[in-house]
Amino acid sequence: MQSRMQNPAVVLSDAMQPIQQLFKAVHSGGVDAQTLELVHLRVSQINGCSACVDGGAKTARKAGVSDERLATAAVWREAPYFSEEERAALALAEAATRLADRPDAVSDEVWDVAATYFDEKQLAAIVLMIGLTNLFNRLNATTRQIAGAWG
Repeated sequence: MQSRMQNPAVVLSDAMQPIQQLFKAVHSGGVDAQTLELVHLRVSQINGCSACVDGGAKTARKAGVSDERLATAAVWREAPYFSEEERAALALAEAATRLADRPDAVSDEVWDVAATYFDEKQLAAIVLMIGLTNLFNRLNATTRQIAGAWG
């Protein structure tokens, strides 16, 4: 496989700094790094972004996510390795990524469960992580970025 072009955020270099600032803000929102990495990984799996799944698994491992959790992130509902808090974040990540799959994209039920575990600042961080991951998934999948090519 060969990429179609460099990542657009690299081509338009003015785009990278604001994206990095958003990531910095996300990580200052008070959400455990492992939870954020699991959210990133699950969104990337849904979107079929090989570069982000590969990079996300590596980053998650560095954050301390176990191999069992990495291997079962796609089936988190059936796997015993996730806390209720992580399950709430993963359910929100799935709903917010699959917006067109249902009329009420992010149901009150999904939101309310997440809101029982996370305060407003933490929810903001999770929603921003979901959005940023979706952005990068779309950039990378569209331009066919190669898994592992970014180091």
